[in-house]
Amino acid sequence: MEKNEGGLTRTLARFIVGTNEVDIPSHVYEHAKIAFLDWIGVTIAGKDDPLIKKLLGYVNILGGNEQATILGHKVKKSMSHAALINGSASHVLDYDDVMMAFLGHPSVTMFPSLLALAEFKEKSGADFLTAYIIGFKIGCVVGACAGKEHYMTGWHATGTLGHFTSAAVCSRILGLDEKQTIHALGIAGTMASGLRRSFGTMCKPFHAGKAAQGGLMGAMLAAEGFTAATDIFEGPNGFFQAFKGGINEQALGTLGRTWEIEYLAQKYHASCYGTHSPIEASLNIVKSEELDVKDINSINVQVSPLAMSAASKTEPRTGLEGKFSINYCVANALLRGNTGMQAFTDERVNDEEVQDFMRKISVSTDNDLNMMEARVEINTGNGRIYSKFKDVDKEIPPLETKNMKIRDKFSDICVPVLGGRKANEFVDAVLSLEKVNNIKSLIEMIE
Repeated sequence: MEKNEGGLTRTLARFIVGTNEVDIPSHVYEHAKIAFLDWIGVTIAGKDDPLIKKLLGYVNILGGNEQATILGHKVKKSMSHAALINGSASHVLDYDDVMMAFLGHPSVTMFPSLLALAEFKEKSGADFLTAYIIGFKIGCVVGACAGKEHYMTGWHATGTLGHFTSAAVCSRILGLDEKQTIHALGIAGTMASGLRRSFGTMCKPFHAGKAAQGGLMGAMLAAEGFTAATDIFEGPNGFFQAFKGGINEQALGTLGRTWEIEYLAQKYHASCYGTHSPIEASLNIVKSEELDVKDINSINVQVSPLAMSAASKTEPRTGLEGKFSINYCVANALLRGNTGMQAFTDERVNDEEVQDFMRKISVSTDNDLNMMEARVEINTGNGRIYSKFKDVDKEIPPLETKNMKIRDKFSDICVPVLGGRKANEFVDAVLSLEKVNNIKSLIEMIE
């Protein structure tokens, strides 16, 4: 892939349009299918959240054509509204996948718009997966260009960068040409937003849905000849100047050569990724040292500036706030063991036992720690101190293990909703998605 010929925006558009299915290794498709299964699971799990009920009420007032399915509700709304609602539902539990190169959560920005458009256009499973893989790579490159400064400035990258990934997958599935795709990226970029000040509120998952919706809108407008800046990333007063970042030639040079999807991290704790290393380190210490939690006097957690900025709530009072509290997540993990959806309710967060235990936990920033790195020290009643360093981003399991773990996660989430037989049949269908001729038939299996 040539580097930045004619500008970054044009180079990305050329990659979106020109990449063929045969250019993508087969194992990349296997990773993509697992990502889709995980996304479907967390979307169904989040379908009845109060946020989703409010969004459904909103779109019911607006009305519109019945084009695409709202997962878990047996209704169809416009493609735009389906992308918004399914995107928000899939991120509402913070149980969805994460990618540090993307600076956030990639799948929740792409699958909602991609599924809505593919259902309406009756696209094949192979086209669906190819579009996702291309969009995923675009997200990794744009994330590398935006850099950590973009996130630390206060932008929620899932909401900002997610507009571009959604535009990429929708441009691909619509078959836009290079010029149209450039405009789709430009339209998406001028709508991009999402502030981290919203973490712990309904607006954080809304960012994912809005990104999916915005990218879809950008691609569909571009298909109609709607124009935008042709250098939205690199141009004066463009995305990088306003949102921080710049052209990363090294990342750009990987287009068509590497795919990064093997580094996509699925979640096994239903909380902010910045809480995962502290959770794992604390659990590892207690298990390996055979400690009694009642004997713990204090816990000191050190995390990177990035993790602290994402999960710094020290006195959470709601389930949503608990997802962004290292203090609560560590206390809950040690006291209860269950770090899934059931752990993040208002009742659980305000439980007196966990609130008391949280007072034993101090969280501080260590500037020498990077990204998801964390160090935990546990001080016991006998005066001994046990320490553990952890970086969950360096412990992403291989494909075979991911397959098993996501199957288990999907069953845990979806069997109560779908029933065992239907859930198992759906898993088998997703894991052979490249053989599906019409994506509508897949959706009908769970509706």
